[in-house]
Amino acid sequence: MIGPWLHIVGIGEDGMAGLTPAARAVVETAEIIVGGDRHHSLSDAVTAERIAWPSPFDALIETLTSLRDRRVVVLATGDPLWFSVGARIGRAIPPTEIAYHPQLSAFQLAAARMGWSMADLETLTVHGRPVEQMIAFIQPDARLLILTTGAETPARIAAFLTERGFGQSSMTVLANMGGPDEARFDGIAAEWSHEVPAFNTLAVECRAAPDAALLPRVPGLADDLFRSDGTMTKREVRAATLAKLMPMRGALLWDIGTGSGSVAIEWMRAARSARAIGIEPRDDRRAMAAENALALGAPRLDLRAGAVPEALAGLEPPDAVFIGGGLSEAVFDHAFAALRPLGRLVANAVTLESEAVILDLHARHGGDLVRLSVDRAEPIGRYRGWRPSMSVTQWSLVKR
Repeated sequence: MIGPWLHIVGIGEDGMAGLTPAARAVVETAEIIVGGDRHHSLSDAVTAERIAWPSPFDALIETLTSLRDRRVVVLATGDPLWFSVGARIGRAIPPTEIAYHPQLSAFQLAAARMGWSMADLETLTVHGRPVEQMIAFIQPDARLLILTTGAETPARIAAFLTERGFGQSSMTVLANMGGPDEARFDGIAAEWSHEVPAFNTLAVECRAAPDAALLPRVPGLADDLFRSDGTMTKREVRAATLAKLMPMRGALLWDIGTGSGSVAIEWMRAARSARAIGIEPRDDRRAMAAENALALGAPRLDLRAGAVPEALAGLEPPDAVFIGGGLSEAVFDHAFAALRPLGRLVANAVTLESEAVILDLHARHGGDLVRLSVDRAEPIGRYRGWRPSMSVTQWSLVKR
C-alpha cells in the first residue's frame, strides 16, 4: 500500500457532523474502525468492521500492525496527539504510514468556555495516571486545565488544594463539551460536593491563603517538607546539585543512594515528564521516599531495592546520575559507562573516605570540583549565632 494506511481521527461530542469534509470521507471509506464504545456510537452510521480497544491496551500496536494491508481508522477524542492515543501509536509505527486528523481538543474547548488564554495556563492529564502528579503544579494564581480519571477525581484534587492552603481555589468541571448534553459544575475546592460525569475536564484557578504551602518547581524545597531520618541532601546543597544535574523534559535520572528521595523528587518536579529511578537498599528509606513522592507530586518515582553497582545492571541508560550514597570507583565506572552522551553526573561526599574517592576520580576524569558550606542562624542561649553544617564536596562532569 502506497502512503498512509492508518488514519487517526479526532472526534468530538458532535460526532461525524463536527468533522471536516476530508476527515469525514476518511471515516466513511474505512474498512476497519478501531475505538472505544463512545467513539463507535458517535460514528454508528458508517458501515465498517468495528474493533474495540484491546485488553490489555498495550496490545493495540500488535492489533494495528496486523491490519497493515487494510484501510484502518482509529477514532480518538479531540486532538489525537495531545495526551492521547496518537502519540503512543506514533512511537511504534513509522510516521510515513500514519495520517492524523485532529479535532478541537478538550483543552481548547475548556479554555474557550472559561475565557482563558491557552498561553497562560498549564495543561495536565491524570487520565489513567496517578492523580497526585498534579500537586507539583499547585502555585499561587496558576490556572490549570486537567483531563481527569473519573467522576471522583475533582473531589480528590479539591482535597489536595485544601490540604495545602488553596481551599479558596475556584473549580469548574466541564463535561460532554460540544454535544447536546454539555454540562458545567462550579464551586470552590474547600466546599466541593458536586457529583459529575465520569469523563470531564477540570479547570482550576489557584488561590492561596496567607498560610498556604509554597512549593515552587524550582529546586530547593524546604527540608521539613520531606519525611527523613536525617540522612538527606539538604536544601541549599540540593539546589546546587539539581543545577548541575540539569533536569530536562522527559529525561531520566538515576538517583543512587536515594534515601528520602529529595533529589529524585525535585528532579521530577522541575521538568515536564522527567523520570527518575531511585536505588536504595534500605526498606525504611524506600518507604519514606515513596511517601514523599506522593505528597510532593512525583508519584511515578521508580524505587528499586539493592546494592550498587549490582542494582544498576539492566536499567535504562540515564540522562543524569546522582551519587548521594554508595560512592565507589566501581559504581562510578558502571554509571558513567551507562550515561548517555551529554549526560550529567554529580557525586556528593561528606566523609573523608568518599572525598578521597572523588578527588581520585576528578584527577583522572576532570570535571568541576567544589566544596559547599552552609551556616544557619540558630539560638545560642538568649542570642543567635551561626551553626555550620557539614561541608559537602561536590564533583560534577558532563559526558562528551
